[in-house]
Amino acid sequence: MTIFKSILIIAGTVSLCIGVVGIIVPGLPTTPFLLLTAGLYMRSSDRLYNRLISNKFVGSYIVEFRENKGLTGRAKLYTIFLMWAMITLSCVFLIANSPTRLLIISIGILGSIIMGLIIPTIKKSNN
Repeated sequence: MTIFKSILIIAGTVSLCIGVVGIIVPGLPTTPFLLLTAGLYMRSSDRLYNRLISNKFVGSYIVEFRENKGLTGRAKLYTIFLMWAMITLSCVFLIANSPTRLLIISIGILGSIIMGLIIPTIKKSNN
């Protein structure tokens, strides 16, 4: 294994960790980090890439995004719903500071705009 591939694997693993943390932490995006992880693993390790895309939680989103250059409307709605569920839970139970709540809600609004308007919406194929 070359040094370059080792660096890509390390960067991909760091990106994966940040993406997983983003599942729990509101405002921290998950999808871009998982897509970055897929790209880094694709260029460095077939084994790690195949494990990532075969993961039952995130694999289908990565494969669908890569093949179709976007997400289905259903996937986008699901992502936005989960993001707002975590933002709500965090703001109600974990964050007491009003400016921090406002920041998290503002980032959630920005994330919703990006997911809804910037990431391309594709039609689900009938394959």
